[in-house]
Formats: sequence, C-alpha cells, structure tokens
Amino acid sequence: MDNDDSKKGVKFLSGDDLKMFRGLTRREFIKYSGGTVACIYLGLLTTGCGSNSGSQIVRYPIDDTVVKTTSRVLSFPIPPQPAGPDSGTGLYLSELPLIQQYGKYGYGDWSYSSEGLQILPRFDLMSDAFPATAASLTRIEQFTNFFTISDIHITDKEAPNQLIYLQQEDPENAGTNTSIYSPVMTCTTHVLDAAIQTVNALHKKNSFDFGISLGDTCNNTSYNELRWYIDVIDGKLITPSSGAHLGAGSIDYQRPYQAAGLDKSIPFYQAIGNHDHFFIGSFPVDAIPSLGLRQSYLSKTVWAVPDNILTPDPDNFPALFDMNNFTKEPKYYAGVLNGLTPTGTIIDQGTLSAQPTVAADPNRRSLLRTEWIHEFFNTSTTPVGHGFNLVDPTQQAGFACYSFLPDPKVPLKIIVLDNTQSETDGSTDIHGHGFLDANRWAWLKAELVAGQYANQLMIIAAHVPIAVANIGTEMEWWESDKDPNATEQNAVTLKELVRTLQETPNLLLWISGHRHLNTVKAFVSPDRVNAPEKGFWQVETSSLRDLPQQFRTFEIYLNSDYTVSIVTTNVDPAVREGSPAATSRYYSIATQQIIQTDLQENDHNYLTAYGIPGGIPVESMDPSRLQNGDTDPTIIYGSVPGVPYCASYNAELYKQLSPAMISVLKANYPIAR
Repeated sequence: MDNDDSKKGVKFLSGDDLKMFRGLTRREFIKYSGGTVACIYLGLLTTGCGSNSGSQIVRYPIDDTVVKTTSRVLSFPIPPQPAGPDSGTGLYLSELPLIQQYGKYGYGDWSYSSEGLQILPRFDLMSDAFPATAASLTRIEQFTNFFTISDIHITDKEAPNQLIYLQQEDPENAGTNTSIYSPVMTCTTHVLDAAIQTVNALHKKNSFDFGISLGDTCNNTSYNELRWYIDVIDGKLITPSSGAHLGAGSIDYQRPYQAAGLDKSIPFYQAIGNHDHFFIGSFPVDAIPSLGLRQSYLSKTVWAVPDNILTPDPDNFPALFDMNNFTKEPKYYAGVLNGLTPTGTIIDQGTLSAQPTVAADPNRRSLLRTEWIHEFFNTSTTPVGHGFNLVDPTQQAGFACYSFLPDPKVPLKIIVLDNTQSETDGSTDIHGHGFLDANRWAWLKAELVAGQYANQLMIIAAHVPIAVANIGTEMEWWESDKDPNATEQNAVTLKELVRTLQETPNLLLWISGHRHLNTVKAFVSPDRVNAPEKGFWQVETSSLRDLPQQFRTFEIYLNSDYTVSIVTTNVDPAVREGSPAATSRYYSIATQQIIQTDLQENDHNYLTAYGIPGGIPVESMDPSRLQNGDTDPTIIYGSVPGVPYCASYNAELYKQLSPAMISVLKANYPIAR
C-alpha cells in the first residue's frame, strides 16, 4: 500500500473535499479494545534559532464559545459499514491511514447540534416513591465542583518500537484498535492543551475545586510522553516531536508551541493507568529481558516483530511472550509516522529489504513505575507531586494509592486507587485487567472504614471500571486463579469487592476511565427498600485521544431532604478552526466513521465466558445482578434530536444516605441558617 502523500503531491486539507474546519472475547478486545517559530526548541537536548525562524512563539488559543454539552453536541453521520475504496461506500479498516481520501467519502464532516444533551435525573438507587418528591427538593449546599480527564494517551509518534503496521497487517483483529494506530496520534498534546484551556474558561464561570486525571497519560510509558503531558498542564514550551525533530519548522503538529497551562488556582491530582507503566498498555517492559523491549525504546532501528504478534489463538496469546515464536519469520517492521508530511504518513512498515533506521532519542526511554510517579514532583502546578506526595511513606516503592480532602471543611474524601495489574504478576495475557494485590486491597478497606468512621462521603477514583467489561475482553476484573502463569493473585474477587463497597453506605461513586466510554452504571443496594444507602454509582470518563475526546465535570450537592445529587456533564474542548486540535477532532470523527467502534456499549451478563472454547465457567462480568445474559438496565445513553449518533451522557445521580450520616449532616448543614 502506498499512502505517502508527499510522493503523490496531495495538498493536505485544501479545497472543499476534506471540509476540515467545520464548526468479548480476546479477538473482540483486539478490535476494540497560528504563528511562526522564533526558536526550534528541542526539549532537554538543545535550543537554538534557525534561519527560517519568525518572530513569534506559536500559541493555539481555543474558540471564544466555551460551553458544555448541555448547550450543544457534535453531530456527524455514521455511514454504512465501509466496504472498500472500489465499492464507493468507504475505506477498508486497513486503509485508515489514507487521510487524503477521507474527503471523498465525507469522513470527518461535522457540525454542532441546535440543541444540547439534557441532564437526565437518575433515581435507580432510591426508593420507588422518591421520584415523585424529587421535584420539590432544593439544594442547600454544594460540596464540590471538579473535573476529570482520562486516557489522554500522549504519543511519541516517531518512536521506533510501536505496533502501527499491525492495524493494517491484521484488519480482522487489530483493524479497530486505535491504541496502535489512528491519525489522532499526530496531535495528542494539542488536544490536551485545548482541554486545559477549556477547563480554565469554565473555571472563570463556576470555579473548580480540583481536577483529577484518571490515568493513561502516556501511550507507551515513555519519558518524553509523560513530560509533554505534565508540561502542557504546567504551561511550558512544548516540542511535540522527537529524534531528528523532522518538520519542526514547517509542519503544524510538529512545531514547538507555548501551552496555556492549567489555572494555578486549581489543584490537580493524578491516578495511574495501564498505559503509564506497560508497553502500549499491554505488556510488562521487563517481563522477558532477552526480548530487548526496554532497549527498543532507544534503538536507532525500527522494531521488527512477528506477523502473528497478537495471534487470536487462545493457546498462544499473545505471541510477544513466546520467544521461540518471536524469533520466527516472517517479520514485519512496525512503522513510524513521518513528521515531514502534513498527515503523518506511515513509513518504515511491513516487509522491507533493509532494516529502517531512525534518529535515536534518550528521552524516549521507558519509565519504571517509580520513575513515572517521581516525575510528578517536577512540576509548577499544585500540589507538587499531584497527589503522590500524599502516599504513605511507609508503603513500598511504586505504591500509587492515596486519599485527600478537597476541602477540610466539607465531609468529602477522594480515594485514589491504583487498580492496574502488576509488572511482576507473571501473566502472559494483555495487562488491561482490574487488579488489587493484597497490600492495595488492605489499604482500600482501611480507607473505606476510616471514611465511614469519620462520617465522610467518599469517591473512589481508579483507572479501571468494574462490572462493565465482559470476561475475555482483557478489561474485566482479572481472574488470576484461572491464569496458569500468574505469580501474583488478585486479592479480591469482583463479587467480594462489590459487596464491600455496598457495605460502605457513605460511598457515593466510583469514577474511572480505561474503556474510552461515557458510561454511567448504578450498583443498586441488595436491599433497596430497607437500606437504599448501600447503593453507589459508577461514572466513566471517555478518552481525550479518541472520539468523543471529552472530559467531565462533577457538581455534588446536598439536597433539602439530605439526599445527595451528583450532576455529571460531558464537555467538548473548544477547539479553534485551523488549530492542530481541530485537525484531531476531524481525525477522530473520521476514524469513528470508518471503524465504527461501539461507544454505547452495554455488554450481556453471562455466567460463562462467551466465546472461550468449552464455555469455561467463570465469575460473571457483574455478580451484583442476575447472570442471565441480559444487558444492564441501568446503563443507558443520551440522544439529541437530529443527531445521528451521540457518545455523551449527562445525568443527575441521586444517592440516599444512611440515617447516621443524615443526622451528622443535619447538625452541620441545617436547612434554616
């Protein structure tokens, strides 16, 4: 396949064609899962002014209109499933890189809706009589207003050890896996910068008490990816290229630019995700030292991998961990993006006669978990450490759990939980599961007990959601006892975890990312009539990398009947026409129109692992409800008149409190004050 637009003479985004700037099985996981430059700034390498330099540093201000999805949403059509360039109905999945053809099929075309997405009242946790009385309630106190971002996946697109070509080489299984390739890879820092500016604008209207990132800051554990992430938030000069810094003086997404930075009055906290400490979020970097995976980050040559690296054969999955298989032929070169081309053309991919070379870059080094945590202490925003300064110093190195009170005067505690897998768990499976070792499980239980005893309402912030991903999708709760290679065991079953959470009546909600969805789920009390306070909510925040490229806001109120309301709303970054962030929006919509990932997912709750040979009995996806194969009635998605496809969801989530907690709140927040 030849998609080098520099050779074809394609002028990127010219004319009307592209309409650029308009205002579960293992197999299933693989599928889904303005200005000029004064100086070419080379990060930690060198600084200097080139002969073609202008007089200004590039900045990318956002659009003047900053609103939430309650005012408007993105609207774009979902065309029939693509059947190939020759059919006239679209592109093959393997030809996702053919960006110059997007305009031919109308991909990336979008507009704003004339109406916004409503905030839907949700009473799932309440008694049957409650909805009739909800209309008479008033809000007597706002406990907090905060925002979440997740799955930013800042990407070094020129790194030599990616799996880009896999998306074209294996379209049946990897064709829709945007973690390994999507055109949005060119502009990941720019989208984050636009999101941060949008946060700042909203902060001026209704101030945020704090913000929290739910993980996957990086796409591939690299130092430069993490530094770009932190430096965008800190408002530093960003050099979004690596190696030879090709195109840094001429290509918009490669140009150094000045990030706006988060408003210094907003404390920002961080959770860890699987992509932050596993190779492409999936493999422990040092699991097999002889594989040379750690060295591959700093290589001068593009990585060569076997053609069945992610074989769908369940007896040999994934092939990366099989050294005998890894050394076999045929092999292909995994590819990099060419920063000299306006669309980021894939080069150095497939079967080649000579091994391609790249400019090595020491800033591409893969970070250990401890190094990743330590980097958050090198920051100019607050708090220094971004939460990791609050980790118990008696804990082992690399411990990434902590808790904090956003406001000491408000009875609300945030529990930041690392529920990603361990680098030393021995598993040869993809490391995207939910997991708690014995130490983390003991810590969580202690935090829940302490919060309950202190009469604090609680929110758990973790990367991986619970009870929403089916067995075999690699995103479910890890059943380590069924993994013959496991050297560490999951300390708690999902059933026990949910039961413990339900026995903590002050728990309001579990917030997470990971699946790139905007899903809200109710964990209803096992005794909804007599003890409705045992129910809690789970709210997922979608990815900033992939469509819908949104973040969330949470406003938590105490109501006049001493119930709690959680108003959660999606926000589109207010990208400005002509900016790289606008390019990324175009790319993300086009990608969705081509691959058509289900962004309104609601899996069936089977008792057996659907699709695994023999139907091996396993703990179901959600042990808290009937295991009868039905979808979850509490998972619903929003719709807007005239909008063909909506990937957002806004809601007001009501939560009943225990009699003991109501008494405490009545004393501290009387209605007549």
